[in-house]
Amino acid sequence: MGLLYPANAGELIDSMDQQNLLLIMTIFVSVAAVALLIGTIALIAIFVVSKRTQDKVTDLMPTVTRVLLSAEITLAETRTHVRDIGAKTNSILDTTKAQVARIDELLNDASVRAKVQLERAEMVLDDAMDKTQSTVSLIHRGIVTPIREVHGVLSGVRAAISHLGRSRRPSVEKVTADEEMFI
Repeated sequence: MGLLYPANAGELIDSMDQQNLLLIMTIFVSVAAVALLIGTIALIAIFVVSKRTQDKVTDLMPTVTRVLLSAEITLAETRTHVRDIGAKTNSILDTTKAQVARIDELLNDASVRAKVQLERAEMVLDDAMDKTQSTVSLIHRGIVTPIREVHGVLSGVRAAISHLGRSRRPSVEKVTADEEMFI
């Protein structure tokens, strides 16, 4: 350890000669000067690039301003149109709701009326069926029954006339046929 770290720093400076020290200091100062020069050149380059960019942006500024102005005008017009469309849409929706409500009322009314008419038609049909049945019954009792009775009486009269009109004794053939049928 003694070689790297002398006991006294002053002895080390004394051991070096002055010329070496001057050379080392000159190298450090030169490196520092080159570094400052490079930094200065970099700053000048940044300044030149910034100036060019500023010039380009300055040249574009009127165009950007026109585009922004046009965009603001278009946006204002769009807002107006959107408000108009919204108002018209709300109006259409309100009208549609009212019309749907009216149609619903109309359908309900038509349904109620149709139900009432069906009930009336059913009552008329029932009444007509009752009257038809009553009429058929009346015709049966008033016409068909007396016709049957008259037919029965006429059949009896015909049988009586037939019986009285024929001879009193049955023929042998008839009696034999009657007996054969009986047996």
